[in-house]
Amino acid sequence: MNKIGTIFRREFGGYFATPLAYVFIVIFLFVTGIFTFYLGRFFERGEADLGSFFIFHPWLYLFLIPAISMRLWAEERKSGTIELLLTLPIPLWAAVLAKFLAAWAFTGLALALTFPFWITVNYLGNPDNGVILASYIGSLFMAGGYLAIGSCISAVTRNQVIAFVLSVVVCFLFTVAGLPVVLGFFSAWAPQALVDTIASFSFLTHFTAIIRGVIDVRDVLYFASLIVLWLAANAIVIDVKKAG
Repeated sequence: MNKIGTIFRREFGGYFATPLAYVFIVIFLFVTGIFTFYLGRFFERGEADLGSFFIFHPWLYLFLIPAISMRLWAEERKSGTIELLLTLPIPLWAAVLAKFLAAWAFTGLALALTFPFWITVNYLGNPDNGVILASYIGSLFMAGGYLAIGSCISAVTRNQVIAFVLSVVVCFLFTVAGLPVVLGFFSAWAPQALVDTIASFSFLTHFTAIIRGVIDVRDVLYFASLIVLWLAANAIVIDVKKAG
């Protein structure tokens, strides 16, 4: 655990060693504000809740999270420091986990800095804070899912731009899988069991259920399983690359 903590601190501190962290946080806060209060028509709806805030999170994460994850392993491979990292007396899975947790913690920090939105709705009305808390938890889990995918893809290439583009594409597929237009395409010729399976892979399906205020164990297991599977794939990719 001490070695995991060492890599975690190295990675987490690395974000703030460059302007990247501050630029990301400012952009995240600015864009979420625009989406919540303008595109989400917060004041026109006249409802004291953060539904307009959370409903856009999947689409925000679709581009912002790959911007974080693209450097996790691609930069290590490009600079050659991955060889040094892999020679440390620490299991490969622990290195993968530590880097992922550092990125997840940084994303959680950016999400936590949106607390003025929560204060605002409480000042303007009497929102259901239980629903808002559940939505924050669901958003953090969803961010972890996007990060796990991006981390695995970052290990495939040393080019950060390629890692970013591939991550956006894969995350986009996981996001839109539950949309009616996608399900309608498959329901026209595929059995209902397959349509339900495709819908179950969608981030939107599980996140929408959570932001309604109900944290279902199945939704939590979905995101947890997704994170574990992609991190396992991440470790396999790095191991194969190392052997090659």
